[in-house]
Amino acid sequence: MSAIESVLQERRVFPPSEKTSASATISGMDAYKALSAEAERDYEGFWGRLARETLAWKKPFTKVLDESNAPFYKWFEDGELNASYNCIDRHVEAGHGAKNAIVFEADDGAVTNVTYQDLLTRVCRFANALRKRGVKKGDRVVIYLPMSVEGVVAMQACARIGATHSVVFGGFSSKSLNERLVDVGAVALITADEQMRGGKALPLKSIADEALAAGGCEAVKDVIVYRRTGGKVAWTEGRDAWMHEIVENESDTCEPEWVSAEHPLFILYTSGSTGKPKGVQHSTGGLLLWAAQTMKWTFDAKPAEDVFWCTADIGWITGHSYITYGPTAIGATQVMFEGVPTYPNAGRFWDMIAKHKVTIFYTAPTAIRSLIKASEADAKVHPKSYDLSSLRILGTVGEPINPEAWVWYYENVGGARCPVIDTWWQTETGGHMITPLPGATPLVPGSCTLPLPGIMATVVDETGQEVPNGQGGILVVKRPWPSMLRNVWGDPDRYKKSYFPEELGGRLYLAGDGAVRDKETGYFTIMGRIDDVLNVSGHRLGTMEIESALVANPLVAEAAVVGRPDDTTGEAVVAFVVLKRSRPEGDESTKIANELRAWVAKEIGPIAKPKDIRFGENLPKTRSGKIMRRLLRSLAKGEEITQDVSTLENPAILDQLGEAR
Repeated sequence: MSAIESVLQERRVFPPSEKTSASATISGMDAYKALSAEAERDYEGFWGRLARETLAWKKPFTKVLDESNAPFYKWFEDGELNASYNCIDRHVEAGHGAKNAIVFEADDGAVTNVTYQDLLTRVCRFANALRKRGVKKGDRVVIYLPMSVEGVVAMQACARIGATHSVVFGGFSSKSLNERLVDVGAVALITADEQMRGGKALPLKSIADEALAAGGCEAVKDVIVYRRTGGKVAWTEGRDAWMHEIVENESDTCEPEWVSAEHPLFILYTSGSTGKPKGVQHSTGGLLLWAAQTMKWTFDAKPAEDVFWCTADIGWITGHSYITYGPTAIGATQVMFEGVPTYPNAGRFWDMIAKHKVTIFYTAPTAIRSLIKASEADAKVHPKSYDLSSLRILGTVGEPINPEAWVWYYENVGGARCPVIDTWWQTETGGHMITPLPGATPLVPGSCTLPLPGIMATVVDETGQEVPNGQGGILVVKRPWPSMLRNVWGDPDRYKKSYFPEELGGRLYLAGDGAVRDKETGYFTIMGRIDDVLNVSGHRLGTMEIESALVANPLVAEAAVVGRPDDTTGEAVVAFVVLKRSRPEGDESTKIANELRAWVAKEIGPIAKPKDIRFGENLPKTRSGKIMRRLLRSLAKGEEITQDVSTLENPAILDQLGEAR
C-alpha cells in the first residue's frame, strides 16, 4: 500500500502547525471558537468591530448592516473610505514607504522591486492621467492587461478616483472582451501591445481593436496602451495613447476620492449557466475588509516578515482579493510573476520560492497536478531539488484539491511541516469562506474543513432544510457577509434567481456547489458543481456559453457540453456535436474536431477549448425534446449507462456517442 493510499484509507488527520501567532490572527481552536461564538452572539457587533480595527475610514460608519431590502444587503453604507488609500498611503504614512510592496518576475526572469512609495507614485500619476482624460467617480474602466505591475497600478488608480474597474483575463477573445465592454458601459479601455507567455509574444492590442470594432462600444473614448514588448500595433489617433507618455508629466500626488463603503469597487464577469456572463458587482468597504481580514486569518500573515505569493492572474477574483487588494491592505510584500509555471522549465515555481524566500505560497490544484507529472518525469525539477526552507504555509485555490495531490504537496513542497490551506470561495464571495486555519485546524486531505468566524455556512436539501452531517446536499450561506456580491450588473432579477432563489426561501445564498459534512468533525468537503458551470483549471466556464460558440460555427447544427474529471485541469470540457451534414469518421472527424476547438478558442478563449469532441447523428433527448445531460455526463466519464433510458426518443444514439474521439 502506497503512503497516499494509507493516508486516504485511514482518513489521517494532520495536526495544525506550531507557530507564534500575531495578535490579529487566530492562535488556536479555542480562539477560533471564541470568535465564532462572538459572531453568533452579536453578528453586527462582530463585523463592525473588525471593520473599525482593519480599515482606515475618512468618515466612520454608524450602521453596520441594512437588511431592509434583502437580498440586496448593504454594509457600512454611511461610512466613507478609499481602497487605494487603505492599500498604499497609510503604509507610507506609517513609515514603511521603503518596504517592497511587489517583487515582480517577468517571463524572462528579470526582477523588478516596487516599494510602497514607488507604488504610490505610480498610482497617483496614472490616476491623475485618468482624471485629466475625463474619467470620474462612477465611470467604468475595462482593464485587459497581462500579469504586470501596471495591472495593479491600473486597478488601484481606478479605485483612487472612484472609477469602477472591470478586469478581463488576457486570454479571452475579442468577442468575450466586446461583450464585457458593452455590458459594463465602459468609458475607457486599458490594454497592452502584447503579453509574454512562455517565451512567446501574444497580441492584446489587436484583440482589443477587434473588440471595439465589433460595435456597441461607442462610450469608450480612450484606449490606454502599456508598452510591454514594443511590438508593432495599429493606432487610432485621438483615441489611443501610450501609458508611459500620459503619466510622464503628472504629479506624484493625487487626492483620493472618498466614497461610500457601498460604492462599486469592481465588476468581474463570471460564467453562468446561460450564455451571457454575469457581471458580479463588489463593494469597496466589504471587499477590502474581508480581503485584509482573511490575509490575517487564513494565511496568518505577518507583514513585517512574510513574502506572500499568489500565482493567480489579476483577471480572476483571486488576483483581485489576494494580489491587488489583500496583501497591500495589510502592508505585506508579495511576489508577482508573468508567464507560465513550466517556462523556462518545470522547476520555475520552486526556483522562484527559493530565490525570493517566499514564506506563503498559494496556487491552484491544476498547477500542482501538472508539476507532479513534471517532477516524476525529471528529478531535476522535483521540489526536493530546491531549497524551500523559507516556506511556512501552503495554500490551494480555484477548485477542490484531490487528496492525492494534497498529500504530495504537503510532503514534497512543504516537507510535511507546512499546513496546506485548502480554501473554498468564489468570485461571488469575494474572499475565503471555508478554510483551515494555521495553528488552529487539524487538516484532512481533500477537505476545506470549517467556515471562518462570521460565515454561517451549512448544507441543505432542495427545499432549504438542513441535512444531517454525513448526508450530501447543497452548500448555502445563511447570513449575509461584508464581501458578498451586491448585484449582477444591470440584472437584479438574475442576481435574485441565481443566488437567492425562492425555492430556498429567498434569503439563503446558493453557492452552486454540492457538499457534505463529516459526521464527527463537521468538516466540509466540496463535491462539485450542482449547475451547468464547469471548473477548468480554476476558471468557471458556462456550458451554455461554450455550446453557443459551437452552434455559431456554420458546420454545427446542435451541441451539448458537459464536464468530466481530469487529472490535470480538475474538469475537462467534453462536447457532443451534431453537424449539419452526415457524421464524420476517421481522419475527417479529427480534422473537424480540431477546427471546432480552434473556433471555440477564438470565440471565448483557449481555456474553453473542448478536450474531447464526439459526433453523433443526434443527441439523447426525451420525447419532449429535452437533452438528457445526465446521460451525457456518464458517457463523458466512460461509465456504463445504468439509468432508465425508456423515456428517450432515440436510445440507440448512446452507443454512437459513447465512442470516444
